[in-house]
Amino acid sequence: MSRHRKAALLPVSAAVACVTALAGVPALADDGGDASKLSAQQLADDAKKELLGAKSLHVLLKNNSAGPPDAQSPAVLDLALDQDGNCAGSLTMGTGGAKGGTVELIKRGGELWMKPDTTFWKTQVTGGAGELAAQYFNGRYVHGSANDELLKTFGDTCDLNAFQAQVDSGPSGGPPAKLTKGKETKVDGTDVVPVSGRTDDSQVVLFITAKDPHRLVRATEKTGDLRTTMTLTDYNRPVPSATPSKDESVDVSKLQTLSPKATPPQAAAPDRAAR
Repeated sequence: MSRHRKAALLPVSAAVACVTALAGVPALADDGGDASKLSAQQLADDAKKELLGAKSLHVLLKNNSAGPPDAQSPAVLDLALDQDGNCAGSLTMGTGGAKGGTVELIKRGGELWMKPDTTFWKTQVTGGAGELAAQYFNGRYVHGSANDELLKTFGDTCDLNAFQAQVDSGPSGGPPAKLTKGKETKVDGTDVVPVSGRTDDSQVVLFITAKDPHRLVRATEKTGDLRTTMTLTDYNRPVPSATPSKDESVDVSKLQTLSPKATPPQAAAPDRAAR
């Protein structure tokens, strides 16, 4: 698997790591009701059922690392996506204080648009090709088939089905052996119940809505010097359908014309984060 292919899967992998505690929970139907009457396991079961049944989601994923600066490590994924493969949002690069730039992403049907900023072009594309691309595209979208070799990397990030499938099967390390229910609190004004668990190398906390339906609205995972926070909103809300105009877009083939030997725009990340 190439480095940029791994990077495309990183947001999914990091998000799945956040919800490790759901991995070993069967997605069974529940009577729902007051969270105070449900166990940690029952709340996790309800949250998993709601997550797997969502037709669309808004995911805000943040990676905070105390490690050395790394401009090629994904820092923030802010994306609305659905089961049809549509998405709209952005990916920001750079952890440990490094600045790796931001790329806007829009995928609708079989088409994909991406708009990297100047910093992204210069830090994510090797050699002088990044500088050249920043000047040529000048704030316009790169547009083409979502299956194009240079765009598929980003298109894969829009796959809600893949995320849900990995949540259902769970990471290779397995879920926590025990879940603990905490005291009711709030996340962005919503009453939630924290459900926590620990694996061999990480601590996971799920924040699940206190009222029925019990949905996962935030999850945190801490492993070593890496802390990942995922916030989920807009369950079943349609992904914005607006797409850039032709005047705002340049065909992806122009990117290859600029430098046939240039490395495709990447979102490379250390293997420790893509778990």
